[in-house]
Amino acid sequence: MRNITVSVDDETYRLSREKAAEIGTSVSALVRAYLVALVQGEDAKSRFVQLRRLQDETLAAIDARAAGLFAEDKLTRDALHER
Repeated sequence: MRNITVSVDDETYRLSREKAAEIGTSVSALVRAYLVALVQGEDAKSRFVQLRRLQDETLAAIDARAAGLFAEDKLTRDALHER
């Protein structure tokens, strides 16, 4: 993956950070989604929404399978070594 540098004025940067925070992502993720959509001939906003939905579904599936994997669900040290 390549890194790119983009220069924008302070106000645009501030507003883009606010917008990214509103939808729970980063400015970099917004720019990435826009560029991917641009080269694929898609609408950038719908592409981002699609990717965000996929991310949410993936995280929900991980959470569903992670039952019992949290520290509070584990045995104590004494109970673990009890014979």
